[in-house]
Amino acid sequence: MAGPGFGGGQQGGAKPARTRLQQALYWGVVLAVWGLIFLVVFFAVFARGLPDTSSLYNVDRQPSITYLDRNGALIATRGTQMAPPADLDSLPDYVPAAFIAIEDRRFYHHPGFDPIGMMRAAATNMRAGRVVQGGSTLTQQLAKNLFLTPDQNLRRKVQELMLAVWLEMKFSKKEILALYLNRVYFGAGAYGIEAASQRYFDKSAKDLTVGEAALLAGLLKAPSRYSPVSESERAATRATVVLNEMEEAGVITAAQREEAVTQPIIVSRTLATQHAQYFIDWLDQSIRGLVGEPTEDMVVETTLDLTLQTAAERSVRRILDRDERKGVEQAALVALDGDGRVRAMIGGGSYADSQFNRAVEARRQAGSAFKPFVYLAAVEAGYTPQTPVVDQPITIGNWSPKNYSNTFSGNMTLAQAVAQSTNTVAAYVADQIGRDSVARAARRLGIESRIGLEPAMALGAVEVSPLEMATAYDAFANGGRRVEA
Repeated sequence: MAGPGFGGGQQGGAKPARTRLQQALYWGVVLAVWGLIFLVVFFAVFARGLPDTSSLYNVDRQPSITYLDRNGALIATRGTQMAPPADLDSLPDYVPAAFIAIEDRRFYHHPGFDPIGMMRAAATNMRAGRVVQGGSTLTQQLAKNLFLTPDQNLRRKVQELMLAVWLEMKFSKKEILALYLNRVYFGAGAYGIEAASQRYFDKSAKDLTVGEAALLAGLLKAPSRYSPVSESERAATRATVVLNEMEEAGVITAAQREEAVTQPIIVSRTLATQHAQYFIDWLDQSIRGLVGEPTEDMVVETTLDLTLQTAAERSVRRILDRDERKGVEQAALVALDGDGRVRAMIGGGSYADSQFNRAVEARRQAGSAFKPFVYLAAVEAGYTPQTPVVDQPITIGNWSPKNYSNTFSGNMTLAQAVAQSTNTVAAYVADQIGRDSVARAARRLGIESRIGLEPAMALGAVEVSPLEMATAYDAFANGGRRVEA
């Protein structure tokens, strides 16, 4: 029996009950252990297939083709343009600050990912019902650009986050910012801030103005959508957004922002000379047809004369402005020398608005420009410039051509009919010598489009391209030799 003083005591050395604090600590340790196990397994699963980070400084890019005019002046560069990496210390402070202000305001304070930014972006996207804002940090963007594919899935996002943390552990913020600025894509084939500055402004990145830096920073959201070449108004609006962010972040003053907004930004003359791009589009296909896809950078010396090209552009612009009230919106021009070398080519009123090359691809009725083929066939059939012909009413089948003046001049020579572009004589001569003979003459000189044999073909009811006509006319200028443009 139990002795006095032991009644109601603990039996058999039972453990004392845990306090609430002890229970909280216990379960906290249990949860931490399981959480750690989960994280280890989670990251082990997602770490499988991570890219080799030893390729950090390797640049995988398509070779470029640089096109020069006949005198060695730069026309354009197609493909990827790289430039030596820009030294961050040589750049004005507002250049890297522009990118931080618009892309990652808390860049200097996060470990590679920004929980605040991610939650804000998630809330914004939920309210909008679609993805309108991203939560990726500048470091995450760098990780994606350097190592990952653009696929949008959970695995890639987790790998992006892991690589961003790795970059933050391995490099300083300054080194990460330098890597970012020197590897990001700015559109127009330019990778890195130095190449972009050279491509868009014909200057080194160290000479960028506040407005130019803002414009380049604004490009990153969508390089083609905010291109200062093809989308100048949209690019300017986006640059203003960047300037506002820079002012709010204290990077620039209100006065600097105002000056940047009002100061016009001049895009590179090479990019601004957009009509020459029609020529490069046409030539680029031929070059790649000859050599295939280039495996190293190439320089192609072309026949284009930029001085003549510029004069042609001014003339075309003047005519379009003059005839705008008449509804004229487009134009095309091809200038060849006697050997078929293209000296100038314009495929439309604005390359930025339309890349369709009307000089090469558009087919329009030749009109009276087709008549020389009629008279060439006539000379080959025995006619001479002095052969007498008559400008009078004529009916071929149920077709009766009229002259532009609605009058008839009576007797004249073949030479006079050519000089006056007399419709009735051209139609009569073609009918006499055979319209098939006219078609063969045009073919020999370079007309490749379909040539119908109806009576109206003699007056140019044949759809041809400006390039075909220029090529065919070259034979009249060089003594009868067919050329290839």
